[in-house]
Amino acid sequence: QVQVVESGGGLVQSGGSLRLSCTASGNFFSTYAVGWYRQPPGKERELVAHVTSGGETNYAGFAKGRFIISRANAKKTVYLQMNSLEPEDTAIYYCNARFRVVDAWGQGTQVTVAS
Repeated sequence: QVQVVESGGGLVQSGGSLRLSCTASGNFFSTYAVGWYRQPPGKERELVAHVTSGGETNYAGFAKGRFIISRANAKKTVYLQMNSLEPEDTAIYYCNARFRVVDAWGQGTQVTVAS
């Protein structure tokens, strides 16, 4: 069973940066498509950014130009570099790894942006 663990969240001032990490278990990490999602307080979960096994990326509109998703297969890790953070980015950030029957979610990491 694939397990996913997020880390790197915390409290940051508006305009600041954070780098989130998503580490997944299993021997086939390089085949996983990985997405970062977030759930702001009182709202639905939404896609932030996604990277395919081939390294193709796509971003939600609010993330374009501010966030960068990247993967390091040797470390079984996908990163989300978040810059120019705003209070509206406050949310629990989740990582999802998918490949065929694999559909694994982590427990999430809290990101709080203070104004």
